[in-house]
Amino acid sequence: MAWAVDFEPRAVDELKKLDRVGQRRIVEFLQSRIAGNHDPRALGKPLTGDKVGLWRYRIGAYRAVCRINDARRAVLVLRIAHRRDVYR
Repeated sequence: MAWAVDFEPRAVDELKKLDRVGQRRIVEFLQSRIAGNHDPRALGKPLTGDKVGLWRYRIGAYRAVCRINDARRAVLVLRIAHRRDVYR
């Protein structure tokens, strides 16, 4: 069973600010590798500190910070940004 990938409005705004190639790469990664995977935790890493409970996915120089909801089988994308800016 596949996972749903949903976006927070902030993540959509951040995605729109990226170049077309970056946008396509991130969306394809989320649709094929995360939504099509049996376990979205297999590809990401858990965050620590004040961001405990969130997961990050590395997509080239960009990072997607997500919350995984097992009950709904959904991954909610909270932020998408360059690796130097995403955790601020």
